[in-house]
Amino acid sequence: MQTGMHTDTERCVRAVRSKDARFDGWFFTAVLTTGIYCRPSCPVVPPKPENMTFHPSAAACQQAGFRACKRCRPDTSPGSPEWNERADLTARAMRLIADGVVDREGVPGLAARLGYSTRQIERQLLAELGAGPLALARAQRAQTARLLIETTPLPMADIAFAAGFASVRTFNDTVREVFALAPSELRARRTRKDGPSGTPELRPPGASEAGPAGSLGGALTLRLPFRTPLNPDNLFGHLAATAVPGVEEWRDGAYRRTLRLPYGHGVVALTPTPDHIACRLALTDLRDLTVAISRCRRLLDLDADPTAVDDQLRTDPLLAPLVDKAPGRRVPRTVDEAEFAVRAVLGQQVSTAAARTHAARLVTAHGDPVHDPEGGLTHLFPSAEALAEVDPDTLAMPRTRRATFTTLVRHLADGSLSLGVETDWAETRARLLALPGFGPWTADVIAMRALGDPDAFLPTDLGIRRAARDLGLPSTPAALTARASAWRPWRAYAVQYLWATDSHPINFLPV
Repeated sequence: MQTGMHTDTERCVRAVRSKDARFDGWFFTAVLTTGIYCRPSCPVVPPKPENMTFHPSAAACQQAGFRACKRCRPDTSPGSPEWNERADLTARAMRLIADGVVDREGVPGLAARLGYSTRQIERQLLAELGAGPLALARAQRAQTARLLIETTPLPMADIAFAAGFASVRTFNDTVREVFALAPSELRARRTRKDGPSGTPELRPPGASEAGPAGSLGGALTLRLPFRTPLNPDNLFGHLAATAVPGVEEWRDGAYRRTLRLPYGHGVVALTPTPDHIACRLALTDLRDLTVAISRCRRLLDLDADPTAVDDQLRTDPLLAPLVDKAPGRRVPRTVDEAEFAVRAVLGQQVSTAAARTHAARLVTAHGDPVHDPEGGLTHLFPSAEALAEVDPDTLAMPRTRRATFTTLVRHLADGSLSLGVETDWAETRARLLALPGFGPWTADVIAMRALGDPDAFLPTDLGIRRAARDLGLPSTPAALTARASAWRPWRAYAVQYLWATDSHPINFLPV
């Protein structure tokens, strides 16, 4: 069992006294004298150490009877980076909870996806996080409810069901218990705080009523927090340079794309700013809000701990100048693991432009159409089930790659291969390598960008080998892998710094 930072009382006290925002999401401070819990960077005067206790999750604080601080809003902290760094049972469970699985399938569904009994899941989460899966999902529902209360004019009953509550009564009771305010008081408090021309932390959209089934409602505008520093160049540059026409685009300083979600679909626009990512979401069903936010955070790697990553990579004297020049690089990931795997196969041994062309043809022929009143998005990326019906002879690619493509989509469609957030990284990589046409590069790029393995490495990638040669690093795959062992467990981030030595468009923020 992992031991969380919350058990190191002395370190936690130092973080609270220094109001160190780097530790927001790592742990939460419960104040015995006030009955509230805060993030480490709370702006109020720190309490005495004897009046502080530390918890690994907001849910654990709520379970212990503490209410969320109205000043620092601990429920809006970045997520713990542990769930992106680890592939054990607890981390996989937390990724599934963030993706809304407990709300949709219950704890039995969560356990079935992980291959454990409900009792084992509950015991493991309670031991490490101080709360079981239901309490963790409840804390997430409360956060979503607060977001909708403060940023939309939706009726409270609509908010209750959109946030995942089974009844309005449960919604009211939970909001009062967590925030010490009734839902209507939360909305009134935000209105009073903003005033007629104020700018709230989460800006109210111009319109936010959901449209009829199958149509996009008015957009929600919110801020996605992250731990600084964050270098947007390679992150948004990569997404824009590889964007599939119809599914993705760069428009007016934002990366925009369509989203396939459990209850419907959506369109998101993500804009980098110095202290947050501006997120504008339009959804056909508001019940998808929590999942959409979770997937956008995952896409941009927003729960990473850049200080830990960069400090480790700086220990290599040849990497240190790259890190010092542009710290805070993230790994561009995906909102749909199966989609990325398909695109990785389409990109085997071809240029970025050619890969986009192949993907665009599939989108036009087999993607589900969507209406985008704000831009040029036209389709959802085709599902694995739709692609499994494609006639291989219609694919303009070599015969061996056609076989790789059809094998992949068949396994994805019938469920014999899963690439979801619950997967074990090492086991899934091995299963990918067992498929025909899957070499180390394809398996490792999927592990890095779809599975989210922070230690995935691409020693056979031509760009990596070229950067290694120019920097004086070993350039043969075996020798480079041996040298890269010192970069563990952050080799996927080292890949971003090595790629950034090239003049390829993926390394530059679009203008």
